[in-house]
Amino acid sequence: MPVISMFYGIIVYLYYYYNKEHNTPHIHVEYQEYQAVVSILEGEILSGELPKNKLRLLYAWIEIHKDEILANWKLAVSGEQIFKIEPLK
Repeated sequence: MPVISMFYGIIVYLYYYYNKEHNTPHIHVEYQEYQAVVSILEGEILSGELPKNKLRLLYAWIEIHKDEILANWKLAVSGEQIFKIEPLK
């Protein structure tokens, strides 16, 4: 499971071939014992949970890097290698 970014203890993953669980573009996120699947376009939690303060940081990161995240999604869906994205600073 490739890590595309890490910031403030949050780890963001994007699977290469595991895109059938949800029909919408999404990322997988971990923070300590929490795990969530989050829609890239709507920012909706599709499954799991994150602490509210970490979720706000994640939403800010998604807003700043939405185009890059979606480009990575398209690469992943087509089975191509994805790239790292700058962390939230």
